[in-house]
Amino acid sequence: QSPCGAVPYTYSIGKYEVTNAQYAEFLNKVAATDPNALYSTGMDIDAAFGGITRSGSSGSYSYAAKSGFASKPVTYVSFWDAARFSNWLQNGQLTGLQTSLTTEDGAYTLTPAAIAANSVLRNLTASVFLPSENEWYKAAYYDPIAGLYYDYPTGTDTVTGCVAPGADTGNSANCYPYAFPPGSLTNFGAYALSDSPSGTFDQGGNVYEWHEQIKVGRYRGLRGGAWLV
Repeated sequence: QSPCGAVPYTYSIGKYEVTNAQYAEFLNKVAATDPNALYSTGMDIDAAFGGITRSGSSGSYSYAAKSGFASKPVTYVSFWDAARFSNWLQNGQLTGLQTSLTTEDGAYTLTPAAIAANSVLRNLTASVFLPSENEWYKAAYYDPIAGLYYDYPTGTDTVTGCVAPGADTGNSANCYPYAFPPGSLTNFGAYALSDSPSGTFDQGGNVYEWHEQIKVGRYRGLRGGAWLV
C-alpha cells in the first residue's frame, strides 16, 4: 500500500550521505578551474552548515573540508552537481578538466540543451547514479525480511525522535527541532542505532537527498530531512 517504492531488480545504495571530505576530493580532481560551478561560495561563507573552503585562483583552485566538517554531509549541492559527482565516480575518479571523461558523461549525458530542458535521464550503461524515487523509498522504508513498508526509515511505525546523537537509543535522527539552532549537522553514522532495515543511515534526518525523478516543471526530487540545500 506504499505510494511508491516498487523496484523489481537488485540494486545497491550508499550507506551514508556524501561527506564534505568526499566532495572536496572530487573538487580537487576536477575543479582546478570550475566552469560548471561545482563549488558554491555558500560552502565557505555559511559558518554553520557550509563545510568546504576554496583557495587559489582559477586554474589552480584547491579545496579542503573545514575543521570539524570532514565527516558531515556536504551542502549547497545542486542536482546537476550531484549528477556530475556520479559521473566522476562512474568514470573512475579521474583527474582532469570537466569533460565527458570526468563529469559530463557516464551515468548521465549532460549537455547545455538537456540541462536547460531538464530532460536528462539515467543512461542504460550507468553503474553509479543517483537513485530513482522508488529506489530511494525502498531503501528507506522497506523491510525485505518482513516483506512490508514501515512509516519511518528506521524500521518502525513509531514517530522518529529528533534528538542529539548522544541520546540515540534507536529510531532517532538529526531532525527538527534538534537540527536547527542550537543543533547542527551531524557526522555520518552518528545515529548508529537508527539504520533502516537495509542498513542505510540518515534517510530521515541531517540533510535532504537528491533523487533523479523529474518533478513538476524544472524540478528534481528531494527526500529525507532536515537541512534544505
